[in-house]
Amino acid sequence: MGARALRGHAPALALRYARATTILFIACLLWAATTTRAFAALDPALLTQLGTDDPDARVAAVRKLGASGEARAGAVLEAIANDALAIVNGRAVIVSGANIVDAATGDALGPAPAGLETIVVNNRLRGELDGALAGLKLSSPDRQARLAAAKELQASDNDDLLPILQAALAKESDPDVKAILQLAAASLGLKSSAAEVRLQAAKALAASDDPQVRQILSTMLTKQKDGSYPEADERVRNAAQGSLDEINRRLRTVELGVSLFTGLSLGSVLLLAALGLAITYGLMGIINMAHGEFLMIGAYATYVVQGLFRSHLAAFFDWYVVAALPVAFMVTAAIGMALERGVLRWLYGRPLETLLTTWGISLLLIQACRSLFGAQNVEVENPSWLSGGIQLAGGLVLPYNRIVILGFALAVLAAVWLVINRTRLGLFVRGVTQNRSMASCTGVPTHRVDMLTFGLGSGVAGLGGVALSQIGNVGPDLGQSYIVDSFMVVVLGGVGQLAGTVIAALGLGSISKFLEPFSGAVLAKIFVLAMIILFIQKRPQGLFALKGRSAEA
Repeated sequence: MGARALRGHAPALALRYARATTILFIACLLWAATTTRAFAALDPALLTQLGTDDPDARVAAVRKLGASGEARAGAVLEAIANDALAIVNGRAVIVSGANIVDAATGDALGPAPAGLETIVVNNRLRGELDGALAGLKLSSPDRQARLAAAKELQASDNDDLLPILQAALAKESDPDVKAILQLAAASLGLKSSAAEVRLQAAKALAASDDPQVRQILSTMLTKQKDGSYPEADERVRNAAQGSLDEINRRLRTVELGVSLFTGLSLGSVLLLAALGLAITYGLMGIINMAHGEFLMIGAYATYVVQGLFRSHLAAFFDWYVVAALPVAFMVTAAIGMALERGVLRWLYGRPLETLLTTWGISLLLIQACRSLFGAQNVEVENPSWLSGGIQLAGGLVLPYNRIVILGFALAVLAAVWLVINRTRLGLFVRGVTQNRSMASCTGVPTHRVDMLTFGLGSGVAGLGGVALSQIGNVGPDLGQSYIVDSFMVVVLGGVGQLAGTVIAALGLGSISKFLEPFSGAVLAKIFVLAMIILFIQKRPQGLFALKGRSAEA
């Protein structure tokens, strides 16, 4: 029975054996083909051409090596770039220490001859080498290497690399690398001698947001002195014009969004500068010309905390900004309360004296900072999580520090609103603002409320100084740049109205940034000032009606 069963299964076993043998044979052929390809010898005549005196011939040889895709071509190109390629007896060799190897095959040739001189690489040839090596690196398994190679090929004019780019594009799966490869392939396609290739490349460039692409397309469409165009084919020119229009339309949308963000970013800075002033001037009726110096003190507090972290907590340096927030708030609040108790409490109801006194105090604070920290600006470094930005089309960037400051300004605004409207101190502040005598009769400690309110406004200014330290210079004159704008924001929004302060700050920031491209920064500021004056003439109470102690006065 066993022999009969074996004879019954013999055909099936033979078939399986034949199949396995066939698969193994095919695998061996594939391995042999792959191995031959990987170690294929290069054309010795092409390599010898690298040592000629003709610069065009040398460039042509480098381009052919870059377009070959051979494994040995990369070694030869690296040798040229490292000044390690020489010509010995009409044969290109690579100098490796004291020995030489055949550049075409990789075979060892023994020790290098005495006095061997390598091929001299000039700037033109080195530029071609970079492009050729980048083309060979497109098959690298490392994403960063492929990305760097694709970016380098964007500026290449070696149209011999176009087939390599197209092959790399067909098998590329990373979206970032693929987008850059598409741009590089289209840019090289425009240099092709075939009109159809140039036509397809011109159409493909419509998806690009690179400023260099706009320049390339514009050059194609610029009429020369003799009435001709750099691009002779009208179909290609029409396609280039369509792509240019599409790119400009898309970039205008992006630029509009960036202008809006920039305006909101400036508005958030004005909001942080004016929010404390809205409390001290709006709710208390005190014209505090030293308010800008509280911004400066907050920025210097950030600088001191940065120094402490750098010397004692270097491992946590990225979080020094977070630690600086309570420090800046407490320092500026303490100075503000001391100022209110020591000076301003005697000047309520006397606006001119208050203005002159606080202006004198601002000069004292500026001089004190000059004495402590020096007259020059000090360096406040952005932590790593506030460095860089979001890359947009056309090379535009949304900085992380501006994005964070915008969110921080809204968070500070929410905190101030909660304090004024949802706390006992806020209830007392609103009561004293609306009717000081009645609040005093009901047991509200009006003098303490005045001190705490001024401290709150000063502390908020200190928080604004922390934010300003991340986007500009920190120096003794920092506050002088924001005091006038802060008063404009408070007056325009309505004295004592937080909602009006927010709308005025963000609105003025956005209007200024939208006007600057057309009129310049100075004229834009003059226009904004004239607009505020005209608005106040028609509506003296600002955007929102004036309330509280200032209205009664």
